Amino acid sequence: MFFGVTHVDVPVCDLARSEAFWGKLIGLQKVKHGEGFIDLDSGSVILRLIHVNQIARPVTLRVSVPDVKVAFDKLIGAGGRALYEVQRTPALELEAHVADPDGNSVVVWRELNEDEYGFVPELPKQGEWHADSEELFNELLKYVPALFRSMARRKVTRIIEEVAGYDHAPVARQHVIRGYILASAKIKRDRLIEPLKMCGIDPENYKEEFDA
Repeated sequence: MFFGVTHVDVPVCDLARSEAFWGKLIGLQKVKHGEGFIDLDSGSVILRLIHVNQIARPVTLRVSVPDVKVAFDKLIGAGGRALYEVQRTPALELEAHVADPDGNSVVVWRELNEDEYGFVPELPKQGEWHADSEELFNELLKYVPALFRSMARRKVTRIIEEVAGYDHAPVARQHVIRGYILASAKIKRDRLIEPLKMCGIDPENYKEEFDA
């Protein structure tokens, strides 16, 4: 019955001014225009700038950016009005709020990476772990780039618990080390040598896992 959201209507009092703000500044491409409107392609939905004499119901649009502070300053420099400066949210996002020349809100934002959390996320454990085993695994995870760490945490935790399951025992340090190695593709295991050494572990003691 429904084909999905295609447009978001943005009321504006000056089409040319708003096209410059949303099109030239933010980088949305004009794909269509007609009497009293301009369509701009956001990459997912079309922003339809609709000319009105008075803004009765301003809208809020969230725009993903690589650097929130740079985007915020750029919008302010182009005539936007600061609503909220750069702030961290409970949803582990960084965002800032700016009003466009017509009072519509623009939220520029990005997700925090794990290095910016300020805490260590919980392991998705299903079984019992010794405290020093969890500590070791969290230390090894620091060597995984933040962008991929969440995925690695889920995958490697599962494999570590599978390894411990063969021994019918709680997860011990040996299970963490073996699972950490086995979770990586064989062709890429050489890159695990340095993190293991940095954690006081001799990779030579785990040749069987490296060769598996």
